[in-house]
Formats: sequence, C-alpha cells, structure tokens
Amino acid sequence: MRKTELIAGILLVVSLCAGCGREEQAEERPPLVKTQKTEIASGLRESVYPGTVRGRYETELSFQTGGRIQQRNVQEGSVVRTGDVLMVIDARDAVQQAGQGDAQAAAALAELNLAQSDLARYSQLYAQDVISEAALDQYQTKYDAALAAYQNALAAAEQGHNVLSYTDLVAGADGVISSVLAEAGQVVAPGQTVMTLVQTGELEVEIQIPENHVADIAVGKQAMVSFWAMPGEVSGIVREIAPMADKVSRTYRVRISLPQPSAELRLGMTASVRFSDVQAGPGASACALPLSAIYQTGDAPKVWLVEHGEVHLREVEVQEFGDNQVLVRGLPAGAVVVTAGVHKLRENQKVRTEGDA
Repeated sequence: MRKTELIAGILLVVSLCAGCGREEQAEERPPLVKTQKTEIASGLRESVYPGTVRGRYETELSFQTGGRIQQRNVQEGSVVRTGDVLMVIDARDAVQQAGQGDAQAAAALAELNLAQSDLARYSQLYAQDVISEAALDQYQTKYDAALAAYQNALAAAEQGHNVLSYTDLVAGADGVISSVLAEAGQVVAPGQTVMTLVQTGELEVEIQIPENHVADIAVGKQAMVSFWAMPGEVSGIVREIAPMADKVSRTYRVRISLPQPSAELRLGMTASVRFSDVQAGPGASACALPLSAIYQTGDAPKVWLVEHGEVHLREVEVQEFGDNQVLVRGLPAGAVVVTAGVHKLRENQKVRTEGDA
C-alpha cells in the first residue's frame, strides 16, 4: 500500500514540474510589437478641405413620353427599391394610340390574306397557261406590298404599346429620392427631369480643390475623412478629379471613395478631408512617425528602437507636429521604431516584430 502511494506521489510531482516548465516557456516568449522603418524627410504638410457626403451614382429621372402627371408616389427622402413606380402620367392618349396601332395591324393582316389568296389562285391559272406571266407578276407585287404594310403596322402597334408602358416612371435601382421637380397635374415633356435618384449602395465625399493645389492631388491618393456628426476618422481614396474647374468658383471637384463607410453615414452629412504629405529633399534630416511612437519621460521625447531583437530607448528632437504624425530628428534612415504600446516596454527587453510572428 505504501509503495503504491509513493509511486503516485512521484508521478504527481513529475506532472507538476512539466506543467511549470511549459508555463515558464510560454512566459519567456517575447511580446509582439508593431513597428515602422524610418524614412528621412524634410517636412510634413497637411491640407484639410470641407466636403459633403454624396452618392457615387446620382440619376436624373424623366419620362420617355409626354403628358400630364396623374400620380406621384414618392417625396424627397423616400427610400425606393428597384421596380417601384415613382410617378404615373395620364395614359388615356397612350391607350388610344396603342388601340389605333392594333386596328391598323388587323387591317393590314386582312389585306395580306387577300393578296395571298389572289396570288395562289392566279399562280394556278398561270400554271394552266390561262394568264400571262406579266399578270402573275402584278399579283406577286400586290402580295409583297401587303406583306410590307403588315410588318410596318405591327411595328407601329408595338411602338404604341411601348409608349403605354412609358407612362409609369420606374426606379432602376435601390436608393433615395434626393429631389422632386414636378407635381401631380403638371404637364411634362419627354426627357424633362422630374426627380433625382441617388443610389445609397456606394457613398463618397465630394470636396472642392483650389486650382493652385490641384496638382498635389492624384487619383489613388490616400486621405483621412472625419464627419461632424460622427466620432473618429475613416480612410478614403481619391477616385475622381474633375478635368475642368468650375466656371464660377474656379475650383476642381474631387470625389473621395470610402471603402469601409460607417452604417450611420447619411447623404448630405458634413465631412472634413485631410491629406498628409511628407516632403523629401536632398538635405533632409528628419523622419515622420505616428504620435503613438513617442515615449515621453520628463522633458525629453524618446522612441524605442528594435536592434537585434531587443528594444532600446533613443532620444529624439521633435521638429513639427501634425494631427496624427510628428516629424523628428536624430534617427538614422531604416531604423525600426516601435509605434504602439511604447509604455509597456523596458530597456533591453526582447521583442518580436511582424516579420518574426
């Protein structure tokens, strides 16, 4: 009995020692840090422009036929779906036109049937040498003319039915009605804009750039966008730059796409678009870092550098501040700087970078 208890005790001690070894091994694993390599620059410039949230696709809707508006089913701000009937114009004239086309097609069909019967009958007489070939040609010509007239009548009747379908103005996509320019009882012409549909599936921010700064903006340039009604910032990308300046304001329209817009974003919201540019030059001696990289101890700002898998504090000189960036001196090009969690590190601590993870 004592021998059995002794063996059990030994196994328990061995298992506990093995567990402690695994815990110590896990605790010795260096922490993972976020880093950035320094690039020498000569200046940090930021430009901020006010903007407005717009839809990428804004469609001006109009009827393909004219008439008096009989019914308006939406108003400004209405959310619509594909296929919804937005407006209806009086269809009485279109109905009469469609009926007239059907009647003409029926009359043309009757003429065609008569011409076909005559051609068949006189073809038999020609085969019996009762009539001449010239007489047969006359009936063949009458049949060809009747066939052409029937085809023309069918096309006219189909056009009449198309006009009848144009009396309903239908939404071609999901979106929001941003403006209504016509009311019930108003007579509109074909192609006259009666409302505007903004597709909400893809929202953008529109800004105006002065002509002396438009050369600083290029398609694909990154931007940070903030909204007056919402906290924080989101990233954006310049999608479109107007080829010509506005005739009145002499500014260029620029559209900023939002790859990951917030669900709370609404059309017409006020936005602020910020561009950050780091200027490089032959005599440059500073580098741009995020503000989160600065480790402040007393009056001396410092940063953590990763060297041979360990972190070391290096004192720097702040040259210029931006909204989320800082321009500092005292670092060599290509140095690996810790950019997050700097207050949790200690001198000579071993760390892992993204490349080591």
